[in-house]
Amino acid sequence: MTDSIVTSIEALHLVENILVKHGTTPENAHSVANALVAAEMDGQRGHGLSRVPSYAAQSASGKVDGKAEPVVNAQKGASVRIDAANGFAYPAFDLAIAELRRLTAQSGVAVATVFRSHHFGQAGYHAERLANEGLVGMVFGNSPQAIAPWGGHRGVFGTNPIAFAAPRRNDDPLLIDLSLSKVARGKVMFAQRKGEFIPDDWALDEHGRPTTDPSAALRGTMLPMGGAKGAALVMMVEVLAAGLSGAHFGYEATSFFTADGPPPGVGQMVLAFDPEFMSGGGFADRLEALIAEILSQDGVRLPGARRVALRAEAKEKGLRVPADLIDELNTLSR
Repeated sequence: MTDSIVTSIEALHLVENILVKHGTTPENAHSVANALVAAEMDGQRGHGLSRVPSYAAQSASGKVDGKAEPVVNAQKGASVRIDAANGFAYPAFDLAIAELRRLTAQSGVAVATVFRSHHFGQAGYHAERLANEGLVGMVFGNSPQAIAPWGGHRGVFGTNPIAFAAPRRNDDPLLIDLSLSKVARGKVMFAQRKGEFIPDDWALDEHGRPTTDPSAALRGTMLPMGGAKGAALVMMVEVLAAGLSGAHFGYEATSFFTADGPPPGVGQMVLAFDPEFMSGGGFADRLEALIAEILSQDGVRLPGARRVALRAEAKEKGLRVPADLIDELNTLSR
């Protein structure tokens, strides 16, 4: 399949235009577009421009309220609840991060839950934004059912990504971002779109059998990373992201991809720490000492290093996007 080359600015404007044409406010469209283009630049295509057609369809149908304005629903001490109002998750995260920045300045640590939410893309995108503010960030999110309980065959939990980011002295933040399925479900969607097979240890079909067919995998369940231990972590994140936020569990949520049905109503939780306060001023030195020890071994690279390299390449050379996807986006923008 051939690719088209577009700049990040061109992609940003294209996404914004499409979303506005399909019922999203310019402000919300800008927030969404920033996140999707960042994912594309980082090589996270499953959370990038491939999401635009389904986002636009959901905004047009009302499954996602493109005009929603997230609000602070309640605050207690250093805890805050953000109502995404069945809109896109990204504007709600903009508000959550602003609140966490304010609260950590007062308390050293703060937590935000987000409810009545939607797909929030790369968990690491949000954690890294906190790190760029000098905070250590942790992000947990749930999603529509895709993983069965260990030993089961019916999806209950989402793929439930988690992310961690920490600021570094004179360098990009340390970023760890992972789905608790063996791979993010968006990668299966991307393989389906390109007509490619997937490895047989990514997912099971609807009968519980390993499959290399992405369509069969999407009708079935994703396999958790780490077997039974990974399945336990998936459940933990489900409780943190959906239970604590009062959101829908994965088995109650509707699809992020189709335009029919009620809003998904999933949840997220974000933690922020003031590292210099918590460490008595020694965090930056301690982190750099740890990283130096890690990198002293041949063949080792830090988590997130590939993403940083791809981002730099995209800034220099532009984004390589499948030509058929660009054609589809250009059609949606007219």
